[in-house]
Amino acid sequence: MSARSILCALAFGTAFAGSAHAATELQWWHAMNGANNDVVEELAKEFNAGQGDYVVKPVYKGTYPETLNAGIAAFRAKQTPAIIQVFDVGTGVMMGAEGAIKPVAEILEQGGYTFDKSKYLPGIVNYYSKPDGTMLSFPYNSSSPILYYNKDAFQKAGLDANQPPKTWDEVFAAARKIKESGAAPCGYTSTWLTWIHLENFAAWNNVSYASGENGLAGGKVELAIDQPIYVEHFQAIADLAKEGVFRYGGRTAEAKQLFLSGECAILTESSGGLGDVVKSGMNYGIGQLPYDTKGNGAPQNTIPGGASLWVFGGKTDAEYKGVAEFFNFLSKPEIQSRLHQKSGYLPVTLEAYEATKASGFYEKNPGRETPITQMTGKAPTENSKGVRLVNLPQVRDIENEEFEAMLNGSQDAKTALSKAKERADAAIAAAVR
Repeated sequence: MSARSILCALAFGTAFAGSAHAATELQWWHAMNGANNDVVEELAKEFNAGQGDYVVKPVYKGTYPETLNAGIAAFRAKQTPAIIQVFDVGTGVMMGAEGAIKPVAEILEQGGYTFDKSKYLPGIVNYYSKPDGTMLSFPYNSSSPILYYNKDAFQKAGLDANQPPKTWDEVFAAARKIKESGAAPCGYTSTWLTWIHLENFAAWNNVSYASGENGLAGGKVELAIDQPIYVEHFQAIADLAKEGVFRYGGRTAEAKQLFLSGECAILTESSGGLGDVVKSGMNYGIGQLPYDTKGNGAPQNTIPGGASLWVFGGKTDAEYKGVAEFFNFLSKPEIQSRLHQKSGYLPVTLEAYEATKASGFYEKNPGRETPITQMTGKAPTENSKGVRLVNLPQVRDIENEEFEAMLNGSQDAKTALSKAKERADAAIAAAVR
C-alpha cells in the first residue's frame, strides 16, 4: 500500500472513530424467572434494536428478596445498577432510603416526557406514589392474587370444572373432596402466605391488617392480625395441613410447582404466575381470590403485588435519559398489552387495558380479566388501599416463622398470630426509632 493510501485510511479511521459513540449501558437487575424471564429478555432486545443510544442489559439476581438484598448491598458498595426491580414489600424500604433513589416522575419529565397519572390504573399508580402524588417507581409487573384449579382433577372428584369455588369455605370443601376421592394427592396449596392470606385477605374482606390505615396514614403502627376472622382462617388451613389436604411449598412462589406437577389441584398464586401455568399445557381454570363470608361487604378489592422498577440516584444525565426512554417504551399500549397477555401481570395503563378488551382477548381467554376487575371493581377503603411498613420484609419473615411452626403442628393459629403480632409490633417500633 502506498504512503498516500495509508494516510487516507488513517484519516478515514480517525474521522469514523470521532463520529461514532458507544451506547450507554443500563443494567436492569430483576427477579423474573421461567416464562417471565423470557418476556424480560424479549423487551430488552426489542428496545435495544429500536435505537442505538442505549443498551438495556437484564441481570437476573434471584428471588424478590434476594434481588432487594442485592440492591441494598450494591448501594452500600456504591456499585448500583441503573434500574432494579423491587417487589411490593420493598416499597416502604425504598421510600425510606433518602438519596438512594431518584423519583421516576422526575426522570420522565427531565427526559422530555410528561407523566400523566390519569393514564395509569389508579390502584397501581397510587401504591407507588408519595402522598403528594409524585410517582417514585415505575409499575412494571403489577399483579393480583387469583385462584387456579386443575379442571381434570375437579372432574375426577365430581366437582363442576366450570365453577371455581368463590369462598374460602368452598375452597376448603373442594380440597377435601379432591383428596378423599383420590383425584389428586393434595387438594390445595398456596404461594406467598403473608401476601395472599394476610395482606390481601385483609383488603379483599375489608378488615384491618394494621393500624393507621395499614401504615399509609403514618404514626404508630401495630398489626391487627390477631382478630377472630384471621384466627379462624388460619386454623382452617392448619387443620387441612394436618389432614394432608393442604401442602406448604415455601415462603414465596415455590408452591406453584406443586400445582404445575399435578400434585395439588387448587392453587392461590399471583396472576403473574399465569405464564408458567399456560406453558405447562395443563387443563386449568381461573377464579377470583376466594373471600370470607364473615368479611365486611366482601369481596372488596385486592391490593397490588408484583414489583416496580426503581432507579438509583447518582447516575449520569445520559443514564437518566436512557431510563426515561426505556420507561416510555414500556408504557406504550402495545407493549403493556403484550406484557399483560403473555405473563398474566396487569396492564398498568388504562389505554393498554382498553386495547386488550377491544381485541377480544378476554372473551377468548375466560378469567384473564379477573385480576384487573378484582383491583378496580370497588373504591378502596382505609382497609384496602395497601400496606406500607418501613420494614415489611422483616415483618413477613416473622409472620412466616410463626406460620411454619403452626403448619408443623407446634402451635395453633391463635398462638401463631398472637406471637407474630407481638414480635412484628416490636420490630416496627424499633425500625422507626
